[in-house]
Amino acid sequence: MTEWRVELTELLQRAGLEIIGDWRTEDVLPPRAAWRPVVAYGAEPTVAVRRDRPALVAELNAQWHRLAVEYGIIGEDGVFLIDVAGTRTGSVPEQWTRVRLAKEWDLAGVLGEKSGQPEFVAVSTDGDALLGATTEEYEVWLIAAGRVKERQEEAARAAARETAEEREAAWSSLSLGPGPTERLRQVWADGLGLNQAASEDILRRLLGQSWHFLWRKLPSAVVDAAVAHPEWYVRGRLAEAQPDMTAEQWTRLVLGEKDPKRRRLLAEVAADRRVELTEAAYEQLTAAPSARLRAEAARLPDLPVPLRIALAADSDRSVRASACLGAWPYLDGPAREGLLADPDSKVRVTALLLHHEDHPMPRSVFDALDYGDQAAERCRLDRELAEQLSVHHDPARREALARNPHLDPDLVAVLADDPDDDVRFEVSVRPELTEEQRASVRFDFDSSVMRRELPWVTALHDDPEAMRRCAASSHPLLRRSAARARNLPPDVVELLARDEDRVVRLFLAESCDDAPADMLLEVWRWWNGSLTYPGRPRTHPNFPRRDLLRYADDPHPRMRQLALDDPESTADLVERFSRDTDVEVRVRAATDPRLSAASAVRLLEDPRGRVRSAAAMHPRLPARVLVHLLRDTDTAGDAARNPALPADLMHRMTDPVQPRSAP
Repeated sequence: MTEWRVELTELLQRAGLEIIGDWRTEDVLPPRAAWRPVVAYGAEPTVAVRRDRPALVAELNAQWHRLAVEYGIIGEDGVFLIDVAGTRTGSVPEQWTRVRLAKEWDLAGVLGEKSGQPEFVAVSTDGDALLGATTEEYEVWLIAAGRVKERQEEAARAAARETAEEREAAWSSLSLGPGPTERLRQVWADGLGLNQAASEDILRRLLGQSWHFLWRKLPSAVVDAAVAHPEWYVRGRLAEAQPDMTAEQWTRLVLGEKDPKRRRLLAEVAADRRVELTEAAYEQLTAAPSARLRAEAARLPDLPVPLRIALAADSDRSVRASACLGAWPYLDGPAREGLLADPDSKVRVTALLLHHEDHPMPRSVFDALDYGDQAAERCRLDRELAEQLSVHHDPARREALARNPHLDPDLVAVLADDPDDDVRFEVSVRPELTEEQRASVRFDFDSSVMRRELPWVTALHDDPEAMRRCAASSHPLLRRSAARARNLPPDVVELLARDEDRVVRLFLAESCDDAPADMLLEVWRWWNGSLTYPGRPRTHPNFPRRDLLRYADDPHPRMRQLALDDPESTADLVERFSRDTDVEVRVRAATDPRLSAASAVRLLEDPRGRVRSAAAMHPRLPARVLVHLLRDTDTAGDAARNPALPADLMHRMTDPVQPRSAP
């Protein structure tokens, strides 16, 4: 149990409250919304008790219990929901606690800063009645309200009524009064950076204020501005995050960096991300005075062959070690001999491992290495050495050997009967096995584990016959790897679309342009997309776009929400789904442009944070509601992503802080 829950549990127990069930999000208005009528300006108490009254705590407890019963806060089973002021911080979720009064209880004496100064709100389990306790200067107020849901609807309809003049006045009001705090300005910047309606000018202004949006696809002009930005953190984050930089932009970013350490860091990121640079960049980086920079340049995947060869003969050992792998296929005999006899041990070992990919490695050389698993996995091994390793006492060494592409068939057969399951699994995915041999290898396969596709299968994606063999294999990983092909013959698609392993069907939905519509619908029932393949299967070109209204009353909520994608769906259906019992359906309704302004306002008080966030970004929200959200750091981030924000307002929100004039 987290620290805040421990503290809250102890507090509620001291107040005589028994916690019922597990911690969960209740399907009622969130605590923030329940507090609003209790602390609102102009609120009127249902009962007011003077703080100087004798036996204050006993009177407050008695009055609270009377109102709780009268308004139906306490259900027939004695259970209600409670939130205590001051028990939540920004890192703690906004969550009710389900409780019941114990035989001895004292809410007014415990649930506040001091005894007799209570600050808490209670809600019925159906969310339709609330009772708050708050301490004023001379009195303690108990504020009760019934028909909460009906009041929410009325308030939302009232808030949605807004004239053009009122809307303009609301936008202007954001600039009135005290300026935003530094924290609020930061939240605005982070939200605006993700606002799809933000102009290039806004995004350029945000470069020095926020870095979160550097992960999104940006206009080329904004990337250019970030490449030339004076702040290092902007340039550094851009290198790490931006998915669509051109070779020219990468070149300007790396070569434009004057600080040697930072230039090396950018080159390292470029190598790690396997990006392409220009010819001029390759030449300049490989001729750099810094050996560490040349070593990073040697790892760039598209480095021209002459430069690879030159770096393999560099005067610095770290550069030679880095360049050895990429240059080795292009080196002549004397150059290879030089690396095998290099004075640096790391260079020699790297060269030795590469040399023995073509020449058998004897036991004497193997025993002298500190890289036994690498050698067992990559190198051609002397027959006697390979036999010894096939019965090695360490399963990890035998597992590495099972991946060795040069292993003789009889030793592969030995490892196929290895006592270790991981060793046998590595044998089972070797490319040279016949299907009969593969099927005979025993191994445990956990279908819930997401394994990377096999590189040798990926290399055969354009070979129809190879894909037919893989799709018909008894091995799930071969079938999964085949399903990653972008295009497949119709018979292979049909076979994989009916595969018993649902990960095969998922991979087909994510990667293959030929995936069939019925299978895409089936996958949609249990998969909502991943970071690698966002939106799939719903954004797949073959995903059904018509005849989806038939799912409007489907018991499965994921199918139900598809009805809104049908061209013949109506605004009335959007409104209906905005009240659906399932959170995903309500989120889908909250993102629909046909949702009414009143419903968008109402969903700002939805029990689930995902729905509230989506509602805050709805373009039909009234301006005065949006401005209210923008003034609160808890809601300002989502509100700043609202595409209805006027361009001039976005400009004001990104204006630099003006220094105060001296008095």
